[in-house]
Amino acid sequence: MATIKPSIPKGTRDFGPAEVARRQHIMRTIREVFELYGFKPIETPAIEQLSTLTGKYGNEGEKLLFKVLNSGDYLAKANEQALTARDSNALVSSISEKGLRYDLTIPFARYVVMHQNDITLPFRRYQMQPVWRADRPQKGRYREFWQCDADVVGSDSLVCEAELVQIYRLVFERLKVPVHIRINNRKVLDGIATAIGAGEKVNSLTIALDKLDKIGWPGVAAEMEQNGFTGEQVASLKGLLEIGRSPEQLAEALAPYPQGAKGIAEFQELFGLLTSHDKQSAQFDPTLARGLDYDTGTILEVRAEGADIGSIGGGGRYDDLTGVFGLPGVSGVGISFGLDRIYDVMDAKGLFPPDAGTVTQALLVHFDQATFARAFQLVQTLRKAGIPSELYPDQAKIQKQMKYAHTNAIPYVLVVGEQELASGMVTLKTMATGDQQYVKPEEAITIIKAG
Repeated sequence: MATIKPSIPKGTRDFGPAEVARRQHIMRTIREVFELYGFKPIETPAIEQLSTLTGKYGNEGEKLLFKVLNSGDYLAKANEQALTARDSNALVSSISEKGLRYDLTIPFARYVVMHQNDITLPFRRYQMQPVWRADRPQKGRYREFWQCDADVVGSDSLVCEAELVQIYRLVFERLKVPVHIRINNRKVLDGIATAIGAGEKVNSLTIALDKLDKIGWPGVAAEMEQNGFTGEQVASLKGLLEIGRSPEQLAEALAPYPQGAKGIAEFQELFGLLTSHDKQSAQFDPTLARGLDYDTGTILEVRAEGADIGSIGGGGRYDDLTGVFGLPGVSGVGISFGLDRIYDVMDAKGLFPPDAGTVTQALLVHFDQATFARAFQLVQTLRKAGIPSELYPDQAKIQKQMKYAHTNAIPYVLVVGEQELASGMVTLKTMATGDQQYVKPEEAITIIKAG
């Protein structure tokens, strides 16, 4: 058999024990805050029907869907005309009926409709699972990554948005990541598009504006002109965005346009619900635009201060998203945390607690067969006391066992030698300081638990 060079697809990663432990630290923090606000967990399949996913993410998002070939001879029912013409767009529907989920929002809308008789509205759910996008891998952009979402469906109240802003603020406070929370409203963008005489092109406007951070204003202007916007419309847009840093000024400019005026009013109501503490990290930004077809109201985005990595969270209001699955009139709003980018930010800034990557808290070391047997008894005692513990499994020199503890960042070592075996005591070594104490096993447990 030929030797295979081990590799993984671009845009995916392996994670070692320390990395997984740190990622779990982030997820645990997010989960605790979600549950503090009354959200309940669900999970959905990695694979969805392609019909569920298509037509929801705009033209740009549609290109990033991973399609899954039909099982068996997937060419048996292929569109022969499309195959001959090498028309991949026409061919896909005949050879692929499923796709990997692009986000957690659309699968959640599908879940709500399928389980509408099992849930009570308003329904508050959180979901922490991987998603996949056929994107070009680059810094902070992966093809497989985790999202941690919280959504409320069945309520139009802006209290929901206010609580989601508070969740963002609280999670990042607990993770000690300084952030800016940007807020806009899709209705504001609709009003701006109407004000510049391009109401029918609002989707093209938002798709171009969504790239502002990547390509700058000249790039946005060029893309808009390529999509049929006049130079006067582009100039008018720039002027409105400049005064839009002040919601009050933008409110005056959009007063003649009901949709835009309503969007400003919704933002002001939302901002009024926030505490002064919330407002320290939240601000209105009329340039914020997500190129997603299902956004209808509030739009949120979170960026870490001093990190050139893009957004680490985002979300917004979506009215009637369940309507495409046969359940009209159910409004929802949700946010998402980008676990992988949050990890990258915290890792780069050294924000993880010293023990965040450590699972094992104590290692039992020994000298011979007799002390090994005693150490084996003691490791059971530590585990019963709730202390994650290991017993070095082999007969090895004490230096090698100590090196194992150091390499794996195990904070405590319990040494069982002849003296300890005879006395029923242990020598407890704190690895960070090198301090050693000759104590009873129950005292060692107390010390380890006290940290």
